[in-house]
Amino acid sequence: MKRLLNPTTPIARLTALALTLSVSVAQTTTREVSQTPTWHGASHVIVPQAQSWSFERQRAPISIERVTASVEILEQAARTTLDVHLHNMSAHRAEAVVLLPVPAHAAITGVDFQGTASEPTARLLPRDEARRTYDDIVRRVKDPALLEFAGYNLVRSSVFPVEGQSRQRVRITYEHVLTADGERVDYVLPRSESLAVQVPWDVSVKLRTKSKVSMVYSPTHDLETLARDVHGARVRIAASSSRNPGPFRLSYLLDKGGVTASLLAYPDPEVGGGYFLLMAGPPSDVRRSQRLLRDVTVVLDRSGSMAGPQMDQLKATASQILEGLDDGEAFNIIDYSSQVASFAARSVIKNRETTLQARAYVNSIKPSGGTNIHDAILEALRQEPRPGMLPIVLFVTDGLPTVGRTSEVEIRERVEKGNPHGKRVFTFGVGNDVNVPLLDRLSDVTRATSTYVLPGEDVEVKVAQVFRRLYGPVLADLTLGALDAGGVPSTRIVRELMPGHLPDLFEGDQLVVLGQYRKNEPLDFRLKGNFLGETRTFAFRFELGGATTRNAFVPRLWATRKIAFLVDQIRQAGAAATGQPLAVGHNIFSDPRLRELSQEILRLSTKFGVLSEYTAFLATEGTDLGNWRDLQAAVDVNLDRRAVRTRSGESAVNQGRNFNSKKVQQWADYNNTFWNDKNERVEVAGVQQIADRAFLKRGGQWIDTNIVAGKAPLEAARIVTLGSPEHAAMLDKLVAQGRQGLLSLRGDILMQYEGQNVLVRNGGQ
Repeated sequence: MKRLLNPTTPIARLTALALTLSVSVAQTTTREVSQTPTWHGASHVIVPQAQSWSFERQRAPISIERVTASVEILEQAARTTLDVHLHNMSAHRAEAVVLLPVPAHAAITGVDFQGTASEPTARLLPRDEARRTYDDIVRRVKDPALLEFAGYNLVRSSVFPVEGQSRQRVRITYEHVLTADGERVDYVLPRSESLAVQVPWDVSVKLRTKSKVSMVYSPTHDLETLARDVHGARVRIAASSSRNPGPFRLSYLLDKGGVTASLLAYPDPEVGGGYFLLMAGPPSDVRRSQRLLRDVTVVLDRSGSMAGPQMDQLKATASQILEGLDDGEAFNIIDYSSQVASFAARSVIKNRETTLQARAYVNSIKPSGGTNIHDAILEALRQEPRPGMLPIVLFVTDGLPTVGRTSEVEIRERVEKGNPHGKRVFTFGVGNDVNVPLLDRLSDVTRATSTYVLPGEDVEVKVAQVFRRLYGPVLADLTLGALDAGGVPSTRIVRELMPGHLPDLFEGDQLVVLGQYRKNEPLDFRLKGNFLGETRTFAFRFELGGATTRNAFVPRLWATRKIAFLVDQIRQAGAAATGQPLAVGHNIFSDPRLRELSQEILRLSTKFGVLSEYTAFLATEGTDLGNWRDLQAAVDVNLDRRAVRTRSGESAVNQGRNFNSKKVQQWADYNNTFWNDKNERVEVAGVQQIADRAFLKRGGQWIDTNIVAGKAPLEAARIVTLGSPEHAAMLDKLVAQGRQGLLSLRGDILMQYEGQNVLVRNGGQ
């Protein structure tokens, strides 16, 4: 192994190291910059964030099998170690060089690799030289992919051999000082946004600070928490996100007491000011004696269809919930079939005696009769909770309403209007024979969630997973408002908040709210709620000077939630229509209110490239993107067939799963994943989100969705060719805007640029 530099440079010296390196780079004269290509002597160039290229004809490039990224953050300094696993599948030795795009002011501190290079080196190239390197490679391989990293500094490793028919690991370590905005500190790991890059990345982060940490959050990837304490955390990208492309971003908030919040903004004159993402975290060290107590009502379906293993699981579920409550908290058990029964007339305080009595009651439950959902849910909502406790209902059912009042609309409205104690109703649908839109609405309007137990899954496990997340309430009954310059609450400063009803925050939770701001003036927010048993108001002021198009994930996340909300409005409107069979050919979108919702779903899906089961056809090769009328008709058909007419069954359950995940989406989903009507997880091919645009593929051409959404002809006003002076000038302007990735797509690109449609020809790639 060859080792360069000292990978154990103390983090405390990182700032000085970075400054020294910056000065040395700045002092490099034009004469000193070699005009020899950066990959001189190498037959292969490897860019871990993207791919590898071979300069030898008829020889496959070295493949990048996987990348492991280990990030250590101490205070505001980060050390990133990348282990790049390579495979040379040819029989010949290959001379290779690694080029690594890195954040500004990064300092390379270590390079390890196998090989026989006599004087291996690692050199940091400033932006201008890095740009020349990218341009040279693009011209040689006729592949624009590297243009995505124009504007970054670049680390060039030494040339080293990779033996034929062998695997090799290259380790590169760099350090840099993280940027901070108030209590928020941001880490970014540059990576390609291209869906064509299928290299799995295993990214883990170890965070330690002297200050307390309120929140650790990634807006780009799903995180799995391995360990958490008041001074840091260990997290990693969840397995489901390991192949997701795009830069990995992580933000953490320093706990200043109470509730800590920060804001990310994306400017967009079309909405007045732009879009924002507000993140907030509760205190990191709430003592058990401080948190809110819970009043939990477990509502069990004992209809005849629950007989057998499901009833055994249900009884085990109730017992597990009883064990999970602390002494001094409250509970009750309601069981229903054709009629409703309960353990007690109202909730009782948990102690040894009441627990033993409840266990005996649960064991005595026998399945029989039909499903009286109406009376069961009303009984759960009617009972008065214990004062000062957070009232929670866990409502389990395995069937459609068959006894008593069975109208979906009536049951829904009774809950919406008849919840005097503000109880949170967490619904659980067991199997496929449940009214999915009804269960979704009962939970959504009560600040809760719905969960679906698929055939063959364990009811006890699913309910327990939800109940564990409901430990230690910290904040309840939250409201968020904006104030004008005079400190007066105003509805004209921000709009389109998603979610509209803020959820309760439990121990370890985080709040992510998305919305639009109207003017480019400081935003003053007031967050009010029950904080540890007392009504508290928290004030936040955010400047918008940091708004940037690099935060393109913000409007996309907003659009994802907004589309889920609009689809659910159509699902709920369909309840009235399904009271009796719909006539063949009946078009519910003749109602102008529903037609407007459908049109907005299509517009948002197209503009932001956020596709769902209802709009995935936009990425299908045969769809005519130039015919907006047919596109709208296709959306209407999909919504009518599925969202309106499908209320139960496997095809309805998948819609419920999609709604519950998308309405609270917190990280970017480049792959547009969703559950299809067979409850299979699918991804949409043929749509690429890059920078702050989205593109749909047609043949060998990418079409900017802004052109499609604008209903403009799919024709180019001018043509720009890869490598031409016009192309270079265009790239310069896009680099300055942080949008250089728009030119990195393989294939011709029809895009909006400076008010006109421009066709970028990429040499037939």
